[in-house]
Order: sequence, then C-alpha cells, then structure tokens
Amino acid sequence: MDAPLRRLTPEQSSAWYSFIRMQEKLLGRLTRRVQADSGLSASDYIVLAKLTESGGRMRSMDLAKLVEWEKSRVSHQVRRMTNRGLVTKEECADDGRGAFIVVTGAGYRAIEEAAPIHAGHVHRLFVEALTPEELATLARLSQRVLAHMETHPD
Repeated sequence: MDAPLRRLTPEQSSAWYSFIRMQEKLLGRLTRRVQADSGLSASDYIVLAKLTESGGRMRSMDLAKLVEWEKSRVSHQVRRMTNRGLVTKEECADDGRGAFIVVTGAGYRAIEEAAPIHAGHVHRLFVEALTPEELATLARLSQRVLAHMETHPD
C-alpha cells in the first residue's frame, strides 16, 4: 500500500533542499577537479575505491549493491574501465552467470595517484568549512539516516 501523500514543512523543505544543493555542488566540483587532475571520472574513482577497499576483487552484483547502481550501469562502467586497462573481468567458478571485477596494476596506480588529490579537494571544499564539532555532528546525523534507510528499505 502506498504511503499517504505528505508535504514538507518550510523547515523540512529548507533542510532537504539545502542538503541536496550542497551535495550536488560538492560532488560536481569534486568530479571536475579529480577528473582534471587525474583523468578518472567520478564513476571510475568510485569503482576503483570500492574495489581496492575490498581487496581488489568483487562480484559484479556485490559492487552494484555497494555503490547503489543498477546492474546495467555497473556493466557499462566496467566495460569502459576494462577497455582502458583499469579492471578486468574473471569468470566465477561457482556461478557461470556471475563474474568478478578485478583491479589491474594500472587501476591500482590510478587510484593511488587520485586518492590524495581527491582527499585534498574534500579537505578544502568540505572539511575546512566545518568545525571539528560540526563534522562529528554531521557524521552522527549521516549515520542515523543511513541506519534508518537500512531498516526501511525501498
């Protein structure tokens, strides 16, 4: 059954749209800066970061869940990255339908070069705008929203 139609209060609307605008502007700037400085797109960066954080290899469907992308988007992104030598695909011996996405040496070098650039831009554009207390509060609030979404799936 569909939830009843709800409207946001002016305060809720202001908080929501300010959050969305901040996120769009921050991600847009980070994307442009990292791509200009490293040649990696935001999608390249996300895939390489998640893969390397997970030991350098992951099933395609697990990657899709982790980054919250549709399976087709992951497939297209992986194909582009494979063509550039950043990742490879390995068949899954347990499941003929599945495949592992594996970071190559070039992929490791690319993320190792891009990560400090990305961190520098995050620091300059985001961290420097907030006090340590505000950062801690934002982290707690973000974790609360994430936990809420885990208990209230789509």
